Amino acid sequence: MATAFPYPVPNAPAEQMLPHNVEAEAALLGALMIDNRLMEDVQLKLRPDHFYESVHGRIYEAIIRMVDKNMIANPVTLRPLFEADVQMRELGGPAYLAQLTGSGAALIGARDFAAQIYDLALLRALIGVGREMVETAFDTSESVDPKGQIESAETALYKVAEEGGEQGSVKTFAQATRMAVETAERALQSGGHLSGITTGLDSVNSKMGGLHRSDLIILAGRPGMGKTSLATNIAFNAAMRLVRDRRDGIEDAKSVGAAVAFFSLEMSSDQLATRILSEQSGISSENLRMGKISQQDFRNLARAAAELENLPLYIDDTPGLTIAALRTRARRLKRQRGINLIVVDYLQLLQGSGKSSDGNRVQEISEISRGLKTLAKELHLPVIALSQLSRAVESRENKRPMLSDLRESGSIEQDADMVWFVYREEYYINFAKPKEASAHEGDSLASVAEFEDWQRKMAEAHGKAELVIAKQRHGATGTVTLKFESKITRFSDLADESFRSLEE
Repeated sequence: MATAFPYPVPNAPAEQMLPHNVEAEAALLGALMIDNRLMEDVQLKLRPDHFYESVHGRIYEAIIRMVDKNMIANPVTLRPLFEADVQMRELGGPAYLAQLTGSGAALIGARDFAAQIYDLALLRALIGVGREMVETAFDTSESVDPKGQIESAETALYKVAEEGGEQGSVKTFAQATRMAVETAERALQSGGHLSGITTGLDSVNSKMGGLHRSDLIILAGRPGMGKTSLATNIAFNAAMRLVRDRRDGIEDAKSVGAAVAFFSLEMSSDQLATRILSEQSGISSENLRMGKISQQDFRNLARAAAELENLPLYIDDTPGLTIAALRTRARRLKRQRGINLIVVDYLQLLQGSGKSSDGNRVQEISEISRGLKTLAKELHLPVIALSQLSRAVESRENKRPMLSDLRESGSIEQDADMVWFVYREEYYINFAKPKEASAHEGDSLASVAEFEDWQRKMAEAHGKAELVIAKQRHGATGTVTLKFESKITRFSDLADESFRSLEE
């Protein structure tokens, strides 16, 4: 015998009336028609669709249009617009406009009426989201996708939450100045001239002041250059700095570290964890995977794992994420875990909304890059998005990347606040290794010299990587030389590091 389902069925007969206050709407409209100047305050927050009574929404919209044209909006000037309005006739025709202005007392409470209308509209929106969730969950006529429904519901709820946020993003110059001074103070107190989040690499921090909030940073490179390794290093360094600052009693808001969300669309979470453990224990990730380690190595590994147990680094390795799903998950991590840095590996593996992805990859990439920039601004944190480079790099003699090498570069370059390229000369020199020659075996002196020249170039490039800062809104472009240990995929500062401007 089947038991009754414990949840209420949507569209039940005894459906409750949606929250509203038609009297407050009427009083507000009357006040606005008596004193059009009240629109300056009300219009910032209240929209026509916030009114429960649709005719009130149309009256409000008509008042907005007239005030925007510097015309007086009162029952006389509005009358012609509502002569043929069917719903207005049911209320007594255009004479209803005059009735609305009957109580001058509404002028005193106009702002309170507007606030109540707005709050009730939010409640109705919340009820709408709840109903949609229930109806969708009950509907099994199409493919059942509970996780997709949860993500859609979260997105809808977040939109309602955004509606209840601050009134726009307009700030006085005093507020903006205060924020700028706080940023400068943070940089001063950090001791490393950091106004943003640390990369863990002093040579990189000194060229850009760290990772700035609301910035989209594109980190690009050809396969084998180490872009995922660099992104992993930066994510780990930022999370580790937050842990150290907490131990030292520094508040999270004043720390130059950050809790990090790493969206790995290419590698699994355990592969990323292996890389980080390899870096911290000094054991190559290849040996870790194959178990080619000694007892001492295992003790080092266990110690490193214990130290990193509470690291605020959160890895999401869900494949095939859409930009909308990524934004939903990032908002959740911001709310629940307090993340202040996002890494996406990599941009081209994200999917668009579907509307823009119908055979137009360039348009889809535009939507994704714009979505990542919007996410950075919305959550007020830096987003590092890894990106592929086109194969055009391989066909050039000079294989150092340029902005034009970004795949679907137009939108990516435009949306990015910073563009970094990882380049390792050693990688290409190694592929150009000539056949080893010896003069004693009758080989020509030219081939011996050629091999010696290759050895010299290899020795100069060995263990070095270049971070090319090709675009930076906050400062100069140029190149930072870093140390790269390929065995444990770790980037670090080079002792004799020098910064070269691209303009040189």
